[in-house]
Amino acid sequence: MKPRSPRTRRLHLFDLDGTLIRGSAAAVEISRQLDLVDEIAALEEGFLQGLTPDEFAVQAHALWSALTPEQVAAAFEGAPWLAGIREVWADIRARGDRCAVISLSPDFFVERLLHWGVDSTHGSLWPAVPFTEPIHRPGILDAHAKVRIARELCAGYGVDPVDCVAYGDSMSDAELFAIVPETVAVNADHHLAGLSRHSYSGGDLREAYALVRNSAA
Repeated sequence: MKPRSPRTRRLHLFDLDGTLIRGSAAAVEISRQLDLVDEIAALEEGFLQGLTPDEFAVQAHALWSALTPEQVAAAFEGAPWLAGIREVWADIRARGDRCAVISLSPDFFVERLLHWGVDSTHGSLWPAVPFTEPIHRPGILDAHAKVRIARELCAGYGVDPVDCVAYGDSMSDAELFAIVPETVAVNADHHLAGLSRHSYSGGDLREAYALVRNSAA
């Protein structure tokens, strides 16, 4: 890969669950609206024990059979978001850079971040809410898909992975961190130990972003 030029436009890639949402996930916040916190906790534990993303989605889809658009909106608004997300994305774009969110979570949740100023969102493909169709397993993203989407975005914006910054918190981000030299572990678990260039623990994305912005100054 070519060395990074200061004039090369950067692409910032953000994870969602545990990264932009501190200590929680879209699935948890959606389940909270349906009083299914214990059920989703068991499903999350299954994911940690080896349940694949598409299997997780099929079971979550069954749990959320009564989900309404209003509950999705309430889950999004009530999630424990990091402070400063809009400000960070505004600054990225003002500098001529680009930003995207790549998440395993349902696209109907992730795409709401477009209203906050991110250039693009990429989530698992779910049927529209309320559900009238089953999960289409091939549309559910996994860790490999994050890398694929990142490379597609690089091609679209005319940048290399060396010109990217990745922000993540868990094992689903490890493969992406392996191809992006500028990385920020945000409130991360042990799976990213030793894989990130920067590490941040706290509640304000502006502080995590400053680690990268200052290093590029």
